[in-house]
Amino acid sequence: MQKAIYTTVGIDELLSHVQALKGVGARFVQMHAERNIDDGTYRLVYTFIDVRAVQEHIAQDGSYAIENLVVEGIDQYQEIPSISSYYPAVFPFENEAHDLFGLAITDMQIDFKGFFYQVSTAEPMSVITPEVKTAREKAMKVRATAEAKARKAAAEKAVAAAAAGEGAAGAGDATSAAAAQPAAAAGFDAQHDDAAAKAALKAAEMEAKLAAMDPEKAAKVRAALAAKAARDKQKKEA
Repeated sequence: MQKAIYTTVGIDELLSHVQALKGVGARFVQMHAERNIDDGTYRLVYTFIDVRAVQEHIAQDGSYAIENLVVEGIDQYQEIPSISSYYPAVFPFENEAHDLFGLAITDMQIDFKGFFYQVSTAEPMSVITPEVKTAREKAMKVRATAEAKARKAAAEKAVAAAAAGEGAAGAGDATSAAAAQPAAAAGFDAQHDDAAAKAALKAAEMEAKLAAMDPEKAAKVRAALAAKAARDKQKKEA
């Protein structure tokens, strides 16, 4: 039975982990890039297989593991060191990540300088749809409004507490309690608005993904999402 092991590493730790895998005789299998639709960052997944360990495990119980190094939260302009000095066979994958996602991979032993693929749109896998862009901008505005409300409520609370004075403890407590109510309400509104904005953004991005799918597959995905939403609603009401 095949198992997959995923180890999350930082960019600055990537080469040391790759070197360790090379040291034990692991073979490079593949590398691929993914775009996180929630925050626009990127993820790189490097897959390796330790052939000697695989042979031993298969002989023992028929199972073996594939090891994956995962680099999360990559900014599009953040430099990523090439692993081609350890595994030259990575060159098509690294050039693909550069050409299709626009990732800045440095020191590639075989670098096509952006011409590995001939594409009509530069970095096509990093492009967002107009709907997703609109949803993101709306989410940013809603979040900014919510934060402004929270700051205003906190300032009003501080002013009310200062006006009460240290000598009037009872009156000060009452004033603070009265000021705390709008502050708490504003905080609740901020959290609610932020959650609504995130939900709207997520829904827009999902619709953009579904629109790019085969219609039959998109219909199945929508049905699965609707079923999940119904189950979650039942659990919440129970």
